[in-house]
Amino acid sequence: MRARLVAGNWKMHGSRQANAGLLDALRAGFGPRGAQPADDACAVCVPYPYLEQVAARLAGSAIAWGAQNVSEHPSGAFTGEVSAAMLAEFGCRYAIVGHSERRQLFGETDAQVAQKFAAAQAGGLTPILCVGETLEAREAGRTEAVVDAQLEAVLASSGAAAFARAVIAYEPVWAIGTGKTASAEQAQAVHAFLRGRLARQDAAVAQAVRILYGGSVKAANAAAIFAMPDVDGGLIGGASLVADEFLAIVAAAQAQTAST
Repeated sequence: MRARLVAGNWKMHGSRQANAGLLDALRAGFGPRGAQPADDACAVCVPYPYLEQVAARLAGSAIAWGAQNVSEHPSGAFTGEVSAAMLAEFGCRYAIVGHSERRQLFGETDAQVAQKFAAAQAGGLTPILCVGETLEAREAGRTEAVVDAQLEAVLASSGAAAFARAVIAYEPVWAIGTGKTASAEQAQAVHAFLRGRLARQDAAVAQAVRILYGGSVKAANAAAIFAMPDVDGGLIGGASLVADEFLAIVAAAQAQTAST
């Protein structure tokens, strides 16, 4: 049985005051470490400047935390970059790599994402590898080709065994921040493809790896999406900034864990 994971991606939002209220509400709603079926069932990925605040506020809770990006370099003259070792010092468990906004807005290539994946693992972090297609690619029938190429870049670099220490997130670009959501069946189809693709190299790892759905998940649609057999939780954007909404999504995921 794969334990569900719901990870919030705050993107470039937050302030110390707003964060304090949100984190306290999440901590109160989710409970202390050891009180949940799985202590890695909930996480928040936050902007770099807030990692110290998050680490202090969530210490001893069942909620993990991580970063939204990581450098492919371990150290050196790379002004503005943040290494995996630096993130680990703040207690980060996760680092998002290859988010569609990083790929589209900042030009990150599949090869660079693969390097970041490897760097995150080398620094002791669990990468959340994002893959997904644009609306143009979907309408052209290229969804599987696009996500296959994105996954293959990491497989070629790190190997299938590396996914025993990683999470995959399928995020259809056309459903991020648009209000559109892939149907539960559409999400399942891509998740099943990704798991099958990985299984061609390592069936055991493919069966165990958690594949999250990211694309306008809300409390209202979470249960239907999480009920799909290959959907193991969600990478949540805007809804992760609203405590009640995020907690409801976590509860929907946990209900599925309990029922399987």
